[in-house]
Amino acid sequence: MTGAQRSTFGPVQMLVVGFDGTARDGEILAELKRLNEAGVVRLIDLLVVTKNEDGELDRLQVSDLTTEEAEQFGAIVGALIGLGAGGDDEEVTLAAVAGAAELEDGHVFGDTETWYVGDALEPGTTAAIALLDHQWAIPLREKIVARDGVLLADAWIHPADLVAVGLLAADKGAAPIGAS
Repeated sequence: MTGAQRSTFGPVQMLVVGFDGTARDGEILAELKRLNEAGVVRLIDLLVVTKNEDGELDRLQVSDLTTEEAEQFGAIVGALIGLGAGGDDEEVTLAAVAGAAELEDGHVFGDTETWYVGDALEPGTTAAIALLDHQWAIPLREKIVARDGVLLADAWIHPADLVAVGLLAADKGAAPIGAS
């Protein structure tokens, strides 16, 4: 897809992952690239911080966005924050301009986030923070909007959530789903 075709953003997910060691074999970046090429997700920003055994930090930062797309994303975020703060049209516009300027370098995460993550890491570990744009959801969202649909709820259900439901059911003496 070209930048013109992908001028809108889908739902954005923040994913924070920790690793023992450096976790820098390229497999995860290769998978993110594959997902981007398939139009599933694109990487708004990825910050990977590794703290070696001596406590020194190493940083890797990657984005699938062009500078123009990053500024567009910043403008959207700024405008939404301005709107949420109850701003009038002029204040929302100023917030959009400020958001675009904030992403002029093409990245959401900066030095402050690197140091913040680094402070939280134990020596010999790595953390990655990714902002993922779920491109697959854009056509679905457009169809829902075209039918005057309104989002009522939105949540991710992880396997650990289902295990927790099973543990809760077991504690209450309920039969597991599908058991007679």
